[in-house]
Amino acid sequence: MNSNEVLTVSALTRAIKFNLESKFTQVTLQGEISNFKLQTSGHLYFNIKDPEAQIGAVMFRMEAATLKRMPKEGDQVIVKGSINVYPQQGKYQIVIKELEFAGLGALLLKLEELKQKLHKLGFFRSDRKKPLPPFPKVIGVVTSPTGAVIQDILNVLNRRQQNFKLILNPVKVQGEGAAQEISQAIRAMNQYQLCDVMIIGRGGGSIEDLWAFNEEIVAQAIYESKIPIIAAIGHETDHTIACYVADIRAPTPSAAAEIVVKESKSYLDQLTQMDSRLKTALLHHLKHEKQKLLGILRSPLFQRSSALLGPSMQKLDDLKESLELSIKNKIDVYKNKVERFSRIIQALNPLVKINHNKIRIKEKAYRLDQLMAFKLKNEKHKLHRIEELLKAIDPKNILNKGYSILFSEKDRSVIKSIHSIQKHDRIEFLVSDGSGRLEVLETKTNGK
Repeated sequence: MNSNEVLTVSALTRAIKFNLESKFTQVTLQGEISNFKLQTSGHLYFNIKDPEAQIGAVMFRMEAATLKRMPKEGDQVIVKGSINVYPQQGKYQIVIKELEFAGLGALLLKLEELKQKLHKLGFFRSDRKKPLPPFPKVIGVVTSPTGAVIQDILNVLNRRQQNFKLILNPVKVQGEGAAQEISQAIRAMNQYQLCDVMIIGRGGGSIEDLWAFNEEIVAQAIYESKIPIIAAIGHETDHTIACYVADIRAPTPSAAAEIVVKESKSYLDQLTQMDSRLKTALLHHLKHEKQKLLGILRSPLFQRSSALLGPSMQKLDDLKESLELSIKNKIDVYKNKVERFSRIIQALNPLVKINHNKIRIKEKAYRLDQLMAFKLKNEKHKLHRIEELLKAIDPKNILNKGYSILFSEKDRSVIKSIHSIQKHDRIEFLVSDGSGRLEVLETKTNGK
């Protein structure tokens, strides 16, 4: 092209367009998105920049429809396309055919490297997984206090199990410092032995949102935990390092709560089924034995010879009673087993002990009342006997029979012997209806 030749703008633009587009047919760029716009037509317009330059970019609807997620302002991306000159605005731009998020790619690479490292250290080994306790008394939860996770867990536990204790250790579940808080919470639960089983979790999100659970410090805390851990992180399709290291992975927080109570419910269901089958078998056996005994009793020999066979019939009754008692004892043994397991579950309920103590106090009070009533009746009986005895020896009763009592006028003593009085002594006498005075005219002893 001659430098002295006068060109139109269109001609120059066409020449530039031809040279650029023919030379840069396949370009790969990495940079940051800015000035992002999504047109109603479905086409994407934005700039790709680095600290020193920027270039316009367009991604038409056909290619944009293949994206797994829509790019946004500030995303680091790697794009493939060709250089294009847009004559109407006199600018060059890159027409993008493929777009990849650079940050996500880096995270996935970092995640894979950590997986390989922890796999070599044995963090994922199945033989180190701890079994869940069948009857956990305290359930620990490490999650956000404001998210839906804790509500989902509480809803399931309240529906499936009446008596339980739950300790929430609130933490950040994403963003800066979240991994540190999660690992510290897990270690604190272990240090102070706050629970029997632990659930760590959060709701769904992107890999960036779930990244705290892909940090090595969280994996280390889970690996070193003496308390069994259930990981319920994200949705069913989400997998994190924490899920691989945990003793059990649950697809959702609600499923984690179901798993916690599943073992105890399974034991109780088995006991209930065993109790039902045992009762049925024993009742069937008892009915069979009873029919046999009734058949023997209906025998003509027993009908005609009751006197002869009376002792044998009595022995059969004793055997029947012994058999029923044995069956009852077996039923009681299995009932006690069922009740023992029930008491284990209800051991944390103070109302059971309170009611038990109330019954014992009531029984002791009743026995005390009975004892007091018996004592009172016994003492009343003794008092009545003493009263009868006193009445029997009452001098007045003797006077009513015609006897009298004599008193010396000198010293007011009862005269018991003839030798205690002399002639001309004055004496007093007492009869049943009065008294009087006498003078001794003569004394005489028996036989003289």
